[in-house]
Amino acid sequence: MVDLGSPRIEDLARFATDVVRGAGQEALRYYGKGNPEVKFDEELVTEAELHLVDYFRKQLEARFPEQGIFGDPLPSEDYVHGQKGFLWIYDALDGVANFQAGIPIWGISLALLENFWPVLGVFYMPVTGDLFYAHAGQKAFWGDVEMSLPEFGEVTNESLLLTYSRFHNHYRSTFPGKIRNLGSTAAHICYVARGRAEAAVLAHVSYQDLAAAQIILTAAGGKICKLNGTEFHLSEYLGGQRIEEHLIAAPRGAHSAVRMYLKEHEKL
Repeated sequence: MVDLGSPRIEDLARFATDVVRGAGQEALRYYGKGNPEVKFDEELVTEAELHLVDYFRKQLEARFPEQGIFGDPLPSEDYVHGQKGFLWIYDALDGVANFQAGIPIWGISLALLENFWPVLGVFYMPVTGDLFYAHAGQKAFWGDVEMSLPEFGEVTNESLLLTYSRFHNHYRSTFPGKIRNLGSTAAHICYVARGRAEAAVLAHVSYQDLAAAQIILTAAGGKICKLNGTEFHLSEYLGGQRIEEHLIAAPRGAHSAVRMYLKEHEKL
């Protein structure tokens, strides 16, 4: 019998981690099977995404049928008690180019809001087995290992800056360390949360791209800001509009230090 009362956070968290792992197993059936004769197999990606979305819907309907999914008509903006106040933000494939090409850096994101306030975020990478998750306002974890960002230190030639594709078309960099694009927005943010990269520059992202990863980064002691230094509020994009601003994910207090290495190309 399905419990239609107010669910416990432990049950929601267990559902979230179980469902992303299950979706990961489903996704592996398509992984790396893109048509080798084309650079990007859109047909394979579409088929995989549709299957994974359907998988998630069926799992949610079976466990919490009154809860909503981002992309459907939004529930009332007034405070709602019980199940109808919960909204899941599901990104079936983050890193689709890697996924269809057989490159292991891709994953499945899932975040939960209650009356539009963040509750938890999960990002799972099926090939590597990495699971990142956090309850909003609490601790962040990589598997069973707590993630807590230390105070930002000196940038050296061993430091790592993660960027989006075509970053070089927009910025000239004097960053002394390594600059890499690994092809997955959520993975970039989680690697910053884990302390494996000093920062990640983000562009061409959506609400779904950021919803879970931002919860994880914030719990680890990081923050996403606009690259121009002003505050970024993801809640302003709940309507699904594209996020046009360039962003930077970094430990708190590190954003200005990273920005000083980046100079925007003059627009012709």
